[in-house]
Amino acid sequence: MTEQPPVGIVSVGTYSPAGYLSAAEIAAASGLPEWVIRDKMGISGKHVAGPDDQPNEMAIKAALDCLSQTDIPASEIDVVLCTTEEWREYLLWTTGIHLAHEIGATNAWAVDLHMRCATTVGAMKMARDMMLADPEINTVLIAGGYRVSDFIDFRNPRTSFMWNIATGAGAMLLRKGWPRNHVLGSHIIVDGSMSKHVIIPASGSAQFATPQAMAGNSLPPEQFYFDLVEPEAMKNRLNAVSMDNWLRCVDEALRKSGRKPDGSPFTRADIDYLNMILIKPSGHREMLEHLGLSEEQSVYLGAIGHTGEQDAMFSIREGLAAGRLKDGDLMAIVAAGIGYVWAAGVVQWGAVDA
Repeated sequence: MTEQPPVGIVSVGTYSPAGYLSAAEIAAASGLPEWVIRDKMGISGKHVAGPDDQPNEMAIKAALDCLSQTDIPASEIDVVLCTTEEWREYLLWTTGIHLAHEIGATNAWAVDLHMRCATTVGAMKMARDMMLADPEINTVLIAGGYRVSDFIDFRNPRTSFMWNIATGAGAMLLRKGWPRNHVLGSHIIVDGSMSKHVIIPASGSAQFATPQAMAGNSLPPEQFYFDLVEPEAMKNRLNAVSMDNWLRCVDEALRKSGRKPDGSPFTRADIDYLNMILIKPSGHREMLEHLGLSEEQSVYLGAIGHTGEQDAMFSIREGLAAGRLKDGDLMAIVAAGIGYVWAAGVVQWGAVDA
């Protein structure tokens, strides 16, 4: 059997708008004490969009930041997997091909992907699988912008678990045969029983903000923000399965990552760095404990905010800057998205011996 070529991360890029909400400002808007926002929810502050920070335009900036860190020209990109969220400049828009055009990826085709905050892990799996299956696909860019913070209402306590949602963009360039940062196994679990628990009621064909509805005031303002419409059902189900599903994703991703140089399988004990989406501090600490890691083996993104699936790129950036993600480390990328989706991917960071 022919050995499969490795797929590695060449570089990552990020973009954060200048706008910023502090914990004190969120407390004032919500009516909760600042210590609750900061200590229990883990939000010391978050980036928010200004009038010119459009979702796909931010993605373009993150993609250009990513490309600026490598000598690989945009013309060598074969595929763009665009993770710009559904809330973007226009409805029914082919976002990915716009991004490819703007960055000069003239030889790439593109597709828009959405799996909420787990999309980056899914996109990394798709990119790797495509490159291994198709000899003509050698370089894939994952990039997207995130401005879902527009739909957060601090007056609605049912959605307090989403108050950390921020604005920003991330990008990741992957290449077949790259000698560093090899993307290994991944695993994804979904539970569609919670698919309608968190929604924006007036946002689609089921209930759309038509001129007639707006003129007649038949759609109250709160219908245009995220709401947890079945709080008890989601709370009970999520508490029962969430951590187990996350850990199962990690274990399965490790199992699918092949063997170490000595021939033994990867286990949780091999993980050196946790790249995890921003959740409340207690949940972050619990995941570290399950994986046998210290707080110095991860970066908590509470001063940036939760930029959805783009958290993975911010964690890599911040982990490298803090010296917590180092050559030789095995990184676990752990994510989840409303709906509900859990995902994990494994990356061998740094130079990898052939």
